[in-house]
Amino acid sequence: MAECGRVDSNTSHTMDKSITLPPDEIFRNLENAKRFAIDIGGSLTKLAYYSTVQHKVAKVRSFDHTAKAAAGDKLYEISMQEEVTARLHFIKFENAYIETCLDFIKDHLVNTETKVIKATGGGAHKFKELIERKLGLKVDKEDEMTCLIKGCNFVLKNIPHEAFVYAKHADSEFRFQTTNPDIFPYLLVNIGSGVSIVKVESEDKFERIGGSSIGGGTFWGLGALLTKTKRFDELLQLASKGQHASVDMLVKDIYGGSYGYLGLTGDLIASSFGKSATADKDFSKEDMAKSLLHMISNDIGQLACLYAKLHNLSRVYFGGFFIRGHPVTMHTITYSINFFTKGEVQALFLRHEGYLGTIGAFLKGAEEDNPNQYSWGENYAGSSGLMSVSPDMNPMQRARSGTFDMLEMDRLERQLVNLPLLQDPSSYIPDTVDLTEDALAREYWLYCFEEALDGVVKRAVASQPDMPEAALRAEKFRQKYRHKLQTLRQQPFAYGSLTVRSLLDTREHCLNEFNFPDPYSKIKQRENDIALKYYQKAVKSLDELSWEEKQFALVRGVLAGNVFDWGAKATDFCIFFFIPLSERPWLVDSYDQWLERLKGPPHKCALFFVDNSGVDIILGVMPFVRELLSRGTEVVLASNSGPALNDVTNGELQILTERIAAMDPVIEAGLREDRLLLVQSGSSSPCLDLSRLDKVLAMVVRERQTDLVIIEGMGRAIHTNYYAMLSCESLKMAVIKNSWLADRLGGKLFSVVFKYEVPAGKPNKDCGAFSPS
Repeated sequence: MAECGRVDSNTSHTMDKSITLPPDEIFRNLENAKRFAIDIGGSLTKLAYYSTVQHKVAKVRSFDHTAKAAAGDKLYEISMQEEVTARLHFIKFENAYIETCLDFIKDHLVNTETKVIKATGGGAHKFKELIERKLGLKVDKEDEMTCLIKGCNFVLKNIPHEAFVYAKHADSEFRFQTTNPDIFPYLLVNIGSGVSIVKVESEDKFERIGGSSIGGGTFWGLGALLTKTKRFDELLQLASKGQHASVDMLVKDIYGGSYGYLGLTGDLIASSFGKSATADKDFSKEDMAKSLLHMISNDIGQLACLYAKLHNLSRVYFGGFFIRGHPVTMHTITYSINFFTKGEVQALFLRHEGYLGTIGAFLKGAEEDNPNQYSWGENYAGSSGLMSVSPDMNPMQRARSGTFDMLEMDRLERQLVNLPLLQDPSSYIPDTVDLTEDALAREYWLYCFEEALDGVVKRAVASQPDMPEAALRAEKFRQKYRHKLQTLRQQPFAYGSLTVRSLLDTREHCLNEFNFPDPYSKIKQRENDIALKYYQKAVKSLDELSWEEKQFALVRGVLAGNVFDWGAKATDFCIFFFIPLSERPWLVDSYDQWLERLKGPPHKCALFFVDNSGVDIILGVMPFVRELLSRGTEVVLASNSGPALNDVTNGELQILTERIAAMDPVIEAGLREDRLLLVQSGSSSPCLDLSRLDKVLAMVVRERQTDLVIIEGMGRAIHTNYYAMLSCESLKMAVIKNSWLADRLGGKLFSVVFKYEVPAGKPNKDCGAFSPS
């Protein structure tokens, strides 16, 4: 949240013209902005714009190796190139700032092609003249409900941890939900001044099926009459401190206890404000506010439940200014829904519910570009994240006056979809451990990432030796990422469930923000060059073994290659053939079942998610792939679309495979006969989310009738996907290269996980397991 000075709350909305807004923190990349949209509510303004962001990317290009290579020749060259990508910016601020913000935009806006600003919300009419005068843009008003639904659809489809359940008394107050790939149908309960209940059946089909005049405006209006408190947030703060039982008549006040015959507990509210009719005393503002909040929330909750049951809907999302992330309102709504549905329906809230209208208005204005044909991802480096306003959790964050909230979404190069082989996409959870709920694990990993920061900074600078300003950019990266870690220590739910994957992804986003697209590029280049020199020797050694010895050596090769990882704390450069591995039986050991399976018919097609560059891909994975091809199995190698740590990218893998094919007829034939395919995964992360993969990869998996999925590496097979259930056979291989994690899992450093799984109903089900919780 970026702070900004403001006038005293008791004054009018006249702004102090000396206020300076920091453009790098709030209105980022404004010089390239176009296509504006604005949503003006009763107290908050939400602004959206589209910009093109220029940043550096690391590209690899193969040298001409037609002539005999000299001993010192490099395999490929690395160049830094400028690339332009699309970004959506959303900024939320109090209406009191609107004039100053419009002035700032006008002063910094370079793009003159923009002629129209899409507008929605009740305040769009009120501020129409001001917007047109300040920006010189024509205000084009869009239907509020249509914008709301479009925005809701957008965030549910593009932000994996968008929806959450609020649990006030749990260790983690926010419990994020896995979004079903098919988000429809759902019920949206929008609580503004009144209540609108909307059934959403598809992208363009929705219907307002009901509502009520008793909503947020009722709470605010009656609250003001009862307490003389005029500000909505202050009214909620009063409610958070009140005791409703002082004002409400409970079941036990009437019957002396519970009413067992009807199943009513004694603490149940029998009559809201019931005691105020008979008690001869004054009631506190806090107690009256709490009673009023319960009365409104229970009414809305019951109404929502009745409509959900009538239309057979299990997903019910709540939004509107009445919610606004306030724990008090979320808790009372949650309690009401649980009570009336007996726990069958959960009240779902949205991380970005305040942005729905402006996102929808923006999408309406950008329809000619068809933004829905792309996948978008939250840019953690430029987003504020979800901030708790609980009085118990971060009192400073409750001072919403003078704060600006930001959300940034980057357009992804690839359209992302589910892996078709997920057994149940709706229940798939990529991450093995949720650090939001595991305090000990959270503290360890946050410490670990903070400790590693100096090394990351040094590596980033070293990757750009010809750029004198690299050290300054690296220092800015350090400050930004450290600030993110500090935020996550206080508010682990800021970007959804906190996991090792999200910590890694946030670091990658921050590195990219300061133009360090691939800090490991030169290390990977050197490792690949060295490992290639040993490839023929490794293959020759394998071919001299008996069949059973060879199968074990191939597995050991993948595992040993995976140990060699510059991203892991415990490994240094060492010779591949002497890497330490634990003896069998391994920590998780399904090797015998795998060996028996290999004695049967070959798989039709294997999808192999690869991990590291160098020894791992060249001396570990490629010989394994070679054996699969020799058995008659087609192989799809899925590698990262963009750089992350020392993971091999698709661009690098294309060059490596070409070089290997030049010295290995099995690999050469696989490529030539289209039995070996190299496909981008759509990911730029050291971990793997099987619900967000390149659409082309998903299509190949279907067309090739893939019946085996292989996942290697600690990031992809331990931190993520250990519990992933697939509809075909799967093989997960990793060496645990972190002593804390090894101890947590009941093993020791370099313990091996070899987990072969067969879906229920097929043979060889016994695959071993451990519990990393």
